[in-house]
Amino acid sequence: MITTMHIKNIGIIEDLTVEFNNGFNVLTGETGAGKTLIIDSLGIISGDRFSKDMIRKGENYSFVELNLFLPNNKNSDNGSIIVSREIYENGRNTCKINGRLVTVNELREFMNNIIDIHGQNDNQTLMIKQEHIKYLDNFIGSEILEQKDKYMELFNEYNNIKKELKNNYGDEKEKQRKLDLLRYQLQEINEANLQNDEEDELNELHKMIKNSEKIYSNLMETEENLGNNAIEAINNSIRCLDKIENLGEKYQAKLIELKNIYYEVQELSRDISDMKSELVFDEEKRCEVERRLDLIYSLKRKYGNSIDEILKYKENVEQEIFNIENCEEHNNELKKKLEIIEDKMFIMCNNMDKLREKYSWTLSENINKELSDLEMPNAKFSVNKQFNKQKQFTENGLNEIEFMITTNIGDDPKPLAKIASGGEISRIMLAIKTVLADSDKVPVLIFDEIDTGISGKAAKSVGEKIKIISKKHQVLCVTHQPSIAAKGDYNYFISKKVKNEKTFTDIKLLNEQEVINEIARISSGDVTLNAINHAKELRKVG
Repeated sequence: MITTMHIKNIGIIEDLTVEFNNGFNVLTGETGAGKTLIIDSLGIISGDRFSKDMIRKGENYSFVELNLFLPNNKNSDNGSIIVSREIYENGRNTCKINGRLVTVNELREFMNNIIDIHGQNDNQTLMIKQEHIKYLDNFIGSEILEQKDKYMELFNEYNNIKKELKNNYGDEKEKQRKLDLLRYQLQEINEANLQNDEEDELNELHKMIKNSEKIYSNLMETEENLGNNAIEAINNSIRCLDKIENLGEKYQAKLIELKNIYYEVQELSRDISDMKSELVFDEEKRCEVERRLDLIYSLKRKYGNSIDEILKYKENVEQEIFNIENCEEHNNELKKKLEIIEDKMFIMCNNMDKLREKYSWTLSENINKELSDLEMPNAKFSVNKQFNKQKQFTENGLNEIEFMITTNIGDDPKPLAKIASGGEISRIMLAIKTVLADSDKVPVLIFDEIDTGISGKAAKSVGEKIKIISKKHQVLCVTHQPSIAAKGDYNYFISKKVKNEKTFTDIKLLNEQEVINEIARISSGDVTLNAINHAKELRKVG
C-alpha cells in the first residue's frame, strides 16, 4: 500500500504531502483544485511519459515520491520501500527504488506490479494480453496453480535438455556445420606448422634484412676504424710502456691492462667482421620472411594474440572435434529423455487446458453479472482461448488467453485493449477487478473519475463494487458522485488557495462531520439541511 505521497512542482501543486490508508480512500474537491494532478503524479511515479509543461511555473524540475509498505516484496527486508522520480526541464530523469538509481523502464516494470490506474489514461496490467492467462489461472486457484508448479519443473528440465542438446550439437545440420568449420581451422593451423619462438626470430631477421645496407656500411666503417686506427694505436702504446715497465710496478700494471684491451679489441674486430659476413641481402629471403609474418598475423587475428594462444586454440579444436564425433550416444539418450518429458508436459497441458476451458465460462458469467449491475446489460465479456497443438511449449503451457468484450448487441467481440470509450473501460475494469479481487496480486488500485456519465443506480453499484475491492486492495478513487464518496473509509478534500498571486493545491483528511458536509456539497451544490440529511442517509447505507 501507499503510506505517504510527496509531490513538488507539478501544475499548481507546489509542495504537497499526503498520508493514505488501507481500504477505500476517496478524493473529492473543487473543480481545478488538483485532483487530476494527483492522479497524474501517480502515473509519473509509475513510469508514464512526462511533459515539461507539467512543471510548475517558475520552477525547473518536478518531483514525486512514494513511501510504500509491501511486506512480501523482495526489494525490502521490513516491507518499507521508497520510490522517487525527479524530472528536469531539459528532460533528464532521476529514478530511484530504495535509493538505488534505476532507469524509467525499470521503474515502470517495478510499479506495474504495485499500482493499476483506471480512468481516461489507463496503466493497468489487465490491458496487457500476455497477463490475461495469469489472471485466469489466479482465478482458478490452487486447482491449476499446483499443476502449473509441477509443469514448470518439467518445463525447466525440458529447456535444460534442449540447451544441452544444442551445446552437444544434437541437431545434425548444426553438428556437420560445426565439424566442417573446426576441421578447416585445424587444417589451417596444422599447415602453418607454427613454432613457439619463431615470430620473434622472424621479426628480428626482417628488421635486419630491411636495414641490411645501413648495417653493412656502419659495420664496415667500424671494422676499418678498429683495424686501421685503434689496434695500431694500442700496439704502439704497448711498445712505449714496455720500455718503462721495469721502472715501477704501476707502469707494469698499466701495460698488462693495455695488453688485455688489445686482445679484446682484436676479438671485437673479428666479431664485427663475422656480423658483416652474416648479413643477408637476398630479396627473395626478405619476401619469404614477410610472407611468413603475414601468415602468422592472419592466424593471430582468427585464433589468438600470440603463437602460444593459437596452439592452445588448436588443442581446444581437436578436443571439440573429438567430443562432437563421439557425442551421438549421449545425444540419443537426451533425445529419448526429451520425448518422455514432452509427453508428460503435453498431458499436463491438456489437463490445464480443460481447467481453463471450464473456468473461462465461470469467469465470463461472473464478470457479465457485474457488468449488468453496472448498468451495462448489453456488454458481454468472454475469454478467447487457443491451444497450440504443435507443442510449442511456454511457461504457461500450450494455451494462449485473451480477454474479449462486446459492448453492444450484434457487435463482434474485440480485445479488451481496443475498447475506445474511457467510461466503458472503467466500468469493465471495475467488473473484472470485482470478480478477481481475491486473486489479483496488484496491491494498489486507482480509479480516476470512473463515474463520468453515470448516476443513480449505476453510480451506487460502482461504489459498492469499489467497496468490495477495497477489502482486498488499497483503493484511491477520485469521484464526483455522492453515492460513491459515501462508501469511503477515508475521505480527502482537495482545494486550491491563492497567496501572493500564486495558486496552491491543498489536501485535507476529513472528519466525519466534514465528510457529511462534503457529500452534501457534491450532491446538491450547497450544504443545505436537506442535502445534509440526504448525505447522512447515504453515509448510513455506505
